[in-house]
Amino acid sequence: MSSIPDEAKVWAALREINDPEFDINLVALGLIYSVTCEAGRVAVTMTLTTTNCPSGEWIHEGVKAKLAALPGVAAVSVELVFTPPWTPARLSEEACRKLGW
Repeated sequence: MSSIPDEAKVWAALREINDPEFDINLVALGLIYSVTCEAGRVAVTMTLTTTNCPSGEWIHEGVKAKLAALPGVAAVSVELVFTPPWTPARLSEEACRKLGW
């Protein structure tokens, strides 16, 4: 079994990171736009709910730290983008239930 993570392992790790304000994981919130893995290098494109999110730096650094700790990861790149902008339509059914929507 290879110790180099695949996209499924990265997505699973991202589901373990909860937004500190909503206590809902980043994937369910729709903040993760893409994940790629190649030869131990992991790249994530993500966003925040707003450009001035008070937890933005914590979330961004948390994603990098979580993924860097995965076995076989040699490098992590986390690109924070605001195009396309996040909207509530990106919320999963799970997130909507937790928010009472």
